[in-house]
Amino acid sequence: MDPLGARSQFVDIQTLPTWQQQLIEDGKDKTRLDRSDSQQAFPSPFPFRADINRKIILHTGEVALLNCTAIVSTSNESLNDKNPVSENITQLAGPELREDLLKLKGCRTGEAKLTKGFNLAARFIIHTVGPKYKSKYRTAAESSLYSCYRNILQLAVEQSMTSVGLCVVSTTKRGYPLEDATHIALRTVRRFLEYHGNSVEMVVFAVSDTEEPAYKKLLPLYFPRSKREEKASLPLIPADIGNSEGEPVVPERQIRIAEKPGSLEDTCEEDSLELDLDRVGNHAFARMEGDVDKQRKQILQGQMSEAAMQKQHQRNYSRWLCRARAEDLSDIAALKALYHTGVDICGRTVMVLVGRNIPVTLIDVEKALLYFIHVMDHITVKEYVVVYFHTLTGEHNHLDSDFLKNLYDIVDTKFKKNLKAFYFVHPTFRSKVSTWFFTTFSVSGLKDKVRYLDNLQQLFTCIKPEQIDIPPFVLEYDARVNGPYRPSEASGL
Repeated sequence: MDPLGARSQFVDIQTLPTWQQQLIEDGKDKTRLDRSDSQQAFPSPFPFRADINRKIILHTGEVALLNCTAIVSTSNESLNDKNPVSENITQLAGPELREDLLKLKGCRTGEAKLTKGFNLAARFIIHTVGPKYKSKYRTAAESSLYSCYRNILQLAVEQSMTSVGLCVVSTTKRGYPLEDATHIALRTVRRFLEYHGNSVEMVVFAVSDTEEPAYKKLLPLYFPRSKREEKASLPLIPADIGNSEGEPVVPERQIRIAEKPGSLEDTCEEDSLELDLDRVGNHAFARMEGDVDKQRKQILQGQMSEAAMQKQHQRNYSRWLCRARAEDLSDIAALKALYHTGVDICGRTVMVLVGRNIPVTLIDVEKALLYFIHVMDHITVKEYVVVYFHTLTGEHNHLDSDFLKNLYDIVDTKFKKNLKAFYFVHPTFRSKVSTWFFTTFSVSGLKDKVRYLDNLQQLFTCIKPEQIDIPPFVLEYDARVNGPYRPSEASGL
């Protein structure tokens, strides 16, 4: 089903309900009107944005039928919940989905995990677990539900997905009040698109007949369709709209953790207490480690055992991974230089690396390293292959050998162990020489995995065409240089 057919449902949403219009327009509640007038002197936290509105669709129907890059399934921590959304997705996707869900080994509340879409129109399914709602623990539930939507969207950006079909994450079993949950869903998506809108082309809210009224009622508050609707919605926006990302804010939890507990230095300079994330955990005591300098000296002198060196390496990688998960890497994701596609003929995951999409002189190279670690961490737990398109790369696209050596030294051993092939497509003579030197003198165990492929015809003997997303400029270049693709020849090689 094409989600574009649902666009009119959002465009044709009725104006605010009659009782709300009366509060604002007919003057019967003067106190409320005075509040409205005073508020309209200030800018709306959710101003009219035509560019964002174009990305939003409200669809009444099954999320499983949407033709998006990914759709969302809501489940429990074991990923075996039988609710209308997950049941329909599982039935339509086929038995392969159940096998993939078992491999995920569950999902914690607020997290998002990815599987293939199998028989669905969508290529991927993002699985998430909404919180169980209890009024006593409302703040924790709000934070968890925010994390669900935020992690869904972040995962979509990291995997270069252009469209996402969102179901209502909170199920009846979990007891989350629908209107409260809708506020969190809409404001989280709105804030995400404000900061990362260039990475996502479409977000579809797929709702049932019983959920539709709440979404129609609240959509204009967060996605007003005109300046007039923006002003009319302003007095109806809740007082609590979270921080700049839409995340619920708990003032009593905004504490500042000093690097040296007990030190009074600088503590009187600020009355407000805030979390200093840059300083937390950066010293050996916080990491529960020994003297770092002493360990490095022992490594250099050859006095540290192999097991101790491996443990130190794992700690180092864990710190990089924590940084990668905490930092906003959407600007790197938007380059679409690294993304997950299908599987090769042996069933191994295929990762694509596009050389021309790496503007080395313009990007923060350290953030690029963090992004690589973040995207690849869950991929490398199983066997995988990398397809590198060197097509039409220039001097400004070539990664420095020191950067590559640093990356190779940092990544976990599973990256190297489970990498089964590195397909180097459209190599040049210079790139072959550089790769030979790098794999011979700088790293070990990689040289035998590199395969040079001069055309896509050779690539398709390893990976079926329908299992890999190839950039259009690569297809055009290959057709111009090597002629059009001929399936019969590829199958006969």
